Amino acid sequence: MPFIASPPPPVPAALAQPASSRRSADSATGRSTNLGHGETPAFRPGPTAWPRPPACLPAALLDRPPSEARVTVAGLVILRQRPGTAKGVIFLTLEDETGVVNIIVWRKIYERFRRAVIAGRLLRVTGKLQRADGVIHVIAEQIEDISPMLDLLLAEQSREDDPAFAPPPDMG
Repeated sequence: MPFIASPPPPVPAALAQPASSRRSADSATGRSTNLGHGETPAFRPGPTAWPRPPACLPAALLDRPPSEARVTVAGLVILRQRPGTAKGVIFLTLEDETGVVNIIVWRKIYERFRRAVIAGRLLRVTGKLQRADGVIHVIAEQIEDISPMLDLLLAEQSREDDPAFAPPPDMG
């Protein structure tokens, strides 16, 4: 079961499109636009489209949003670093089913989300995308510990029917 929901189906062409200026303003703020038929999805397929928060962006698509775009990513915490020379900055590495995401957590954000940063096994992070020298980072603004979702995944699996939990074959 993937951690990240698949993108919604394409928006039918029959729906009216908002004015260009409105679309630009909404893109800049990450809001969806009301077309009179309800809210449009935050994600529209296309070569430069990406899911907007709160939808999570897979690691493999981090090259799509422009630098400084606000994105949300989620994944298993595979690395936490707090170098003594980094003046309180913490570096996290999250892994989803498509790759890894580098997260930078400034001291004030760490103080606000300390428990999630220290104890979280599965995190959802919202922040600004930063590109420098071919490396992509997310500068954390909000961090949510979604580790209980891991327990739900295990609880939903039937251990008797899952080959991953099958007893080893007889060796004799």
